[in-house]
Amino acid sequence: MGAAQPISPEELWSEIEKYHDTLPESLRKELYSKILEYGLTREEALTVINEAVKRYLSSLVNPGEAVGTVAAQSIGEPATQMTLRTFHFAGVRELNVTLGLPRLIEIVDLRREPSTPMMEIHLEPEIAKDEEAALRIAREIELTTVENLCKSATIDYYESAVILELDPEMMENRGVTLDDLLKALEKVKGKKGSVEVSEDGSTVIVRLGTDDVTKLRRAYERILNQRVKGLKGVKHAIVKPVRDDRGELVEYVILTEGSNFQGVLSIPGVDPTKTRTNNIQEIYEVLGIEAARAAIIEEIKKVLDEHGLDVDYRHIMLVADAMTYTGKVRQVGRHGVAGEKESVLARASFEVTVKNLVEAALFGEEDPLRGVIENIIIGSRPIPLGTGSVKLKLRVASGAPKQGGS
Repeated sequence: MGAAQPISPEELWSEIEKYHDTLPESLRKELYSKILEYGLTREEALTVINEAVKRYLSSLVNPGEAVGTVAAQSIGEPATQMTLRTFHFAGVRELNVTLGLPRLIEIVDLRREPSTPMMEIHLEPEIAKDEEAALRIAREIELTTVENLCKSATIDYYESAVILELDPEMMENRGVTLDDLLKALEKVKGKKGSVEVSEDGSTVIVRLGTDDVTKLRRAYERILNQRVKGLKGVKHAIVKPVRDDRGELVEYVILTEGSNFQGVLSIPGVDPTKTRTNNIQEIYEVLGIEAARAAIIEEIKKVLDEHGLDVDYRHIMLVADAMTYTGKVRQVGRHGVAGEKESVLARASFEVTVKNLVEAALFGEEDPLRGVIENIIIGSRPIPLGTGSVKLKLRVASGAPKQGGS
């Protein structure tokens, strides 16, 4: 006898559609495509389908399960195993990235600025393997100030001027010309000031037109911090080659210390569909709430995975949903999710107890006692525990039932 033939597409779809009311459409379609891809026989296909149905049904949450409590426990317990250190970014000595518990706290607290903001910038497919193009774009992105281009900078109090000794090598590395530098200095010299260049072009003198020592020092700081090129907030940018398992070049990626997501997306040559930042607030402001939700899930998952902690994806999704369901991103703390609960007692039990109770009394708030925390506080029994739990009302027919059909 010959080898068993793969199941036909028509027969396979017919078998899968028997579970139309059991399996979601996305799972049915994935089963269909994967079974055809691997060329399974009818017997093998039925085994896979039955196993998929079995696992899907076993993964469903039971009605009345306290999903919030389980999610908090499932993320919080393994998080105690995390480290408290800041690590170097994998394979890149120049960049640091916050991992472990500090990063997890940053995410759920929705810090306005992460302690180590960074971007991973991908290039358009046409130039993704072009190292020169990647270096050029990296120079456009990296913030370059006047201070970065000088060997030394001093205040000449007698001449009321700031003297800048230029570093030609650094100017070449940063892709900055003398004209670029002079244009930047024109913006900070003041109305009475002037900018002069030495004959050999190695020194620039910024005359400020004032002999006030305090003003000279302020002007000195302003001049050194003046932006010449690059994006505000991006302190450093490096180009890193990405290779496949065989060692062949896939693309060049630009990694940055500091983040300016909106600015980067507008630079020609940058692929906006693949470029990402670890600053969730920026993602929300630039791409919207759905992108912010996806970023929260991805960032939490990344932190847990880096420590080898296996947490069900749905627990993380629940946290992200709680932070974003209003249409705005909110932290989990008292200025966000916990502080906006309907229950007065639940709010008071979290933080600033007296303030919450006094304000509730002042405004005559009532507590409907619908949640777990407030019922535990007052000793109520039974406690209404469980997501999706319902109360049943028995409808009693009026009058006694008739006997014998009479």
